[in-house]
Amino acid sequence: MPAPRLLLVALGLVALVGGGVWALYGSTWFRVERVKTSGTRVLTPAEVEAVAAVPMGAPLVTVDTDAIEARLRRRLPRIESIDVVRSWPHGIGLKVTERKPVLLVEKGGKFTEVDSTGLRFATVDTAPRGVPLLALDSASSPSLRRFGADRLLQEAVRVRGELPAEIARDTRVVRVTSYDSVTLELTRGRTVFWGSGEHGPVKARVLTALMKATPKAGHFDVSAPTAPASSGS
Repeated sequence: MPAPRLLLVALGLVALVGGGVWALYGSTWFRVERVKTSGTRVLTPAEVEAVAAVPMGAPLVTVDTDAIEARLRRRLPRIESIDVVRSWPHGIGLKVTERKPVLLVEKGGKFTEVDSTGLRFATVDTAPRGVPLLALDSASSPSLRRFGADRLLQEAVRVRGELPAEIARDTRVVRVTSYDSVTLELTRGRTVFWGSGEHGPVKARVLTALMKATPKAGHFDVSAPTAPASSGS
């Protein structure tokens, strides 16, 4: 290819690249004009967007999405995960996944929400519907000194997570007296002695079968799943 044509091609490429850089960084074509939040359940989009502090009017390509994500996770612990995405040509999307409470710890008329990992992530004035209370009756138990309150909380979360869906819906209180003494208080005055958190899936299956076999019973014991028992009415 002759030198003049090579020069023209090179100049064209430079102009193209330069134009692209200018369009992304210097023009008004690709700047942040809107923020859209999705996935919120308890949080409001306004709360999320206030903490996100997306720089409106900035070139879209320069927005630090990692910094926004870190800021949201740090300041809004109810957020389990957050996906910050560029929505060309003018938007930023905030896709929120909130933590779901599996247990509640009541203190002073307020309720601390605990998620499936055992994390206490928020305190609210009104208990969310369908979430059982955690009762730690272990003040005089050797388990508290040996394992600590956090370990006993983890056991309660473990048991709650392994309950069959129907039984989980009916559970009102998960009472922990010691590491190997967990009792469920259900609707209609029924109780389930679960024992320790070990063999949870087996206990869940046994409890389901036991409840079907003795539907009028008021107390169920699956602490030893090979020898379950039910009593009362």
